[in-house]
Amino acid sequence: MGRRHFYGPTPGTTLNTVTPCAACKLLRRRCAEECPFSPYFSPHEPQKFAAVHKVFGASNVSKMLMEVPESQRADAANSLVYEANLRLRDPVYGCMGAISALQQQVQSLQAELNAIRAEILKYKYREAASLISSHQAALVSSADAISAVIPADSHGLSQPPPPKPLPSPPVILSSLSSSSTSSVYTPPKSSMSLGSISSTENVPYFV
Repeated sequence: MGRRHFYGPTPGTTLNTVTPCAACKLLRRRCAEECPFSPYFSPHEPQKFAAVHKVFGASNVSKMLMEVPESQRADAANSLVYEANLRLRDPVYGCMGAISALQQQVQSLQAELNAIRAEILKYKYREAASLISSHQAALVSSADAISAVIPADSHGLSQPPPPKPLPSPPVILSSLSSSSTSSVYTPPKSSMSLGSISSTENVPYFV
């Protein structure tokens, strides 16, 4: 009959008589105060160390924890638990299957985000165009109001005031009047009036 090996405490170490850790419970050994598993595998969550022990082995887990600094051993223990659970769930891809699925989700979400940003830009352009058209309509209405106040002719332009008549030059008009009067024929005035012809005088009609 073969012997069963226990990971018992080393000589000279004190035992943890209060509550053994999950590793010591599973391995059926006494838990010492210097147990490498005690700070990271609580006895209230025995399934964590069971998965790690099934995938990696207790000795390998102890070696991996001792190789990292003490400040990072808690993170290393959580990483081992995560990898062991994924390996048990997916024996082929393990954690790589989860990483690939998360990468696909990130790519799909990035595409959705780009589409939403494009829609936002379209709405901004439409809003800017509507503001410009409303501004132009306001300018046209104000121009119509101004043209309604100011009288305009048939062409839509305001009528200018009539020009003042230019004064005629007097010298040119006097010369023109003298020349026109001289060119008109005037019959010669006779010194003899009709009353000066007396009936007593015999005026021969034939000589």
